[in-house]
Amino acid sequence: QVQLVEFGGGLVQAGGSLRLSCAASGRTFSPYAVAWFRQAPGKERDIVAATNWRTGNAYYADSLKDRFTIFRDNAHDTVYLQMNSLKPEDTAVYYCAVTTHWGPGIVSPDAMDYWGKGTLVTVSS
Repeated sequence: QVQLVEFGGGLVQAGGSLRLSCAASGRTFSPYAVAWFRQAPGKERDIVAATNWRTGNAYYADSLKDRFTIFRDNAHDTVYLQMNSLKPEDTAVYYCAVTTHWGPGIVSPDAMDYWGKGTLVTVSS
């Protein structure tokens, strides 16, 4: 089993940037693909980005790929989500999750094996 903890949420003005981090304990990330999802109030949990820990391949939601970047720090077993040019509509709880399956299904929350508790990102206008 792997425990995931997210860091880096907070309040930021529109146009600003935040970097979220996801750290693993219990196991390393190496068997997994690591994904970021987000859930706004009253909305479904949606994929933001994902990375295959072994290959470094990445997936992005089309609407976010120009502003968000997912990257990893192998030495510290941490995955980051760099978010730039933030908009009020980016306000959500951001969750880190892992799955042993890398493929088209990674966009679905149901494909994830483990989840962090989430970190709140609030973007003010």
